[in-house]
Amino acid sequence: MPTLHPVRLEHLQDPVLIDENEGMTASSLLIFAGSTRAQSWNRRLAQAAAQAAQAQGVTPTVIELADFDVPLYNADLEARGTPADVIRLKALFHAHPAWIICSPEYNGSYTGLLKNTIDWVSSPVKGDPEWSSGTKPFEGKVVGLMSASPGALGGLRGLSHLTPLLMNLQCWVSPRQFALARPAEAFDDAGQLKPGAAHDAVQAVVRQTLWAANAMQQARPA
Repeated sequence: MPTLHPVRLEHLQDPVLIDENEGMTASSLLIFAGSTRAQSWNRRLAQAAAQAAQAQGVTPTVIELADFDVPLYNADLEARGTPADVIRLKALFHAHPAWIICSPEYNGSYTGLLKNTIDWVSSPVKGDPEWSSGTKPFEGKVVGLMSASPGALGGLRGLSHLTPLLMNLQCWVSPRQFALARPAEAFDDAGQLKPGAAHDAVQAVVRQTLWAANAMQQARPA
């Protein structure tokens, strides 16, 4: 499997990645998978998305959810203080106007890991003026969705559940999505996505996501 290159928040020199007068910058795309499994097809798909972004002139921020110490959400736990890595994720989500999420499908829906991450990041931090709004990290973000699953539908049912969740948080979900069926046939021995229809579909999702995010940024009032 090719090596993903996570970018930790402390390595970001300036969290403000957008110039409102110029639109998208070269590092305004966040990519992550809703899985931490070592040989996850969706982590490979995230890598393919990162390569597609680079081919379109964008250097993405790729993160691994395993690098963040985020417990199972519990309001009593939260009352004792929001975990530091949740604040890091809030800042990362907020700093990037465009995202690509690659989610496995578990029992016809998205993963518990992804839901738990979203539940924490969308929870307001009481007494914190920066994160008192739970939707702040999500509002106006353009999100491209992809999935990979051994089943014939490629995880499509999971994406159909994830879309309304993100829209409820005021994200703009790209209408072009991609569900990769039979991923074992789509990747080569090195973990690279083979040329062909799947490769082109990933390129198309990334392209539309970047285009829409740029259009939204350009349309923001001065």
